[in-house]
Amino acid sequence: MAIVQIADNEVRVQRHIEHVVAEGVGRFAQDYLGHRPKHIDTHLLGDMLVIRLRGVLAMVEQQLANNAAAEQGRDLVKRVRAQLIETTRPVLEAIVEKATGSKVVSLHHDISTVTGEGVVVFTLAEAPAVPQPAGAKL
Repeated sequence: MAIVQIADNEVRVQRHIEHVVAEGVGRFAQDYLGHRPKHIDTHLLGDMLVIRLRGVLAMVEQQLANNAAAEQGRDLVKRVRAQLIETTRPVLEAIVEKATGSKVVSLHHDISTVTGEGVVVFTLAEAPAVPQPAGAKL
């Protein structure tokens, strides 16, 4: 098994991109959905960006998902969230494109009304470029 060495610079750039995206998604959620997730995990994996949002449901969504007609409430929460994401998709794409320097090819999302967790996956046109230190040899 070969060990792949990653330069400190690459790790710093990746962490910076992940941090910038997490902050942007947090602001987006607050501004457009009215509720900031309790925790946002962002992972850049080559040309794919995975965002895990915990504590994403607003109180009204929690109540709707847990009412007597729970199945209908859960479906309604999921449909409304899906519509909101599709409607505001250009804003999310702009956040990701600015942070990564790469065009968004596709966006996939889902939400669990049971755990209050959401996931958003972006596929990028290419993996973000990592600047090489001066004098570095490839």
